[in-house]
Amino acid sequence: MLHPKILVPVDFSELSEFALQAASTFARLFEGRVTPFHAYIPVTDLDGFYYVGSGITPHEKYSEIEKVLHERLQEIAEKYIQPEYLSAPLLDVGNPARAIIHTSNKFDLVVMSTHGRTGFSRFVMGSVTEKVLRMCKKPMITVTGESNLGDLSSLLVTTDFSENSFQVFPYAASIAKETGARIDLINVVSSEQFFDSGAMEATAARREKEIGELADHHFKDIRKQVDARIVTGDRTPYAEIELLAREKGYHLVFISSVGRTGLDYLMMGSTASQVVRRVKNAVFTINPHGISPEKARKLHYQHRDI
Repeated sequence: MLHPKILVPVDFSELSEFALQAASTFARLFEGRVTPFHAYIPVTDLDGFYYVGSGITPHEKYSEIEKVLHERLQEIAEKYIQPEYLSAPLLDVGNPARAIIHTSNKFDLVVMSTHGRTGFSRFVMGSVTEKVLRMCKKPMITVTGESNLGDLSSLLVTTDFSENSFQVFPYAASIAKETGARIDLINVVSSEQFFDSGAMEATAARREKEIGELADHHFKDIRKQVDARIVTGDRTPYAEIELLAREKGYHLVFISSVGRTGLDYLMMGSTASQVVRRVKNAVFTINPHGISPEKARKLHYQHRDI
């Protein structure tokens, strides 16, 4: 991932600034360029509160609003990103999630905080972030205030053996080539997925061979850096991933936002959505389809009724 063009949506909350910090690390390691971005809806009575501290009132002209926002974006970005890695800020008017998705088409990577201005618990993903994760076709890194990208030398890559889950492999391999990172490639076999322990053990044994073959094929150029294994336990797959990520302190966790069925699309309850919601580590996701939430829900219920 050399020379990536990185888009960082900023809503001027302290939480969103964590994304700038993460993007700065990524840009420095891979000689990328970071573009801070903000979308706003000025025709609302909430604007005075929305931009509290900016000196903007609901009666300002658009030109004045954009001037102040541009200056604030530049000022905040310069706190975290060195000049050689920083591109001029971008502004847009309209629905933030849609504006981010539209603008992302010109970039290689989107880096966002999992939470925005309102904060809430880490178990409640910010609505804008969740919409972007569902619909954006570009790779994304989501971060929390406790994420630490470090030198990106420790990576966790998850798979459910579906073609969709393989979509993150090239990005993990590319990063590992540049940083010399160790990769733990895992598949979770959970007891909750089976009626008896014998079936679970047989599945785990079969997958041990399969995951080794996956590593041989997809990570052949860096095979010595990859530890491929099956993780078994009594927890749900996302809980096992969360526990492992916490214990090992990975700099980046990789998971496709579309799993084996092709119908998850980061809907409530999917492994990917729960991982993004729960882990404190930075999470790299990619949605190969980038379909709308409405279509995802329709497919989900059609599948459920089969």
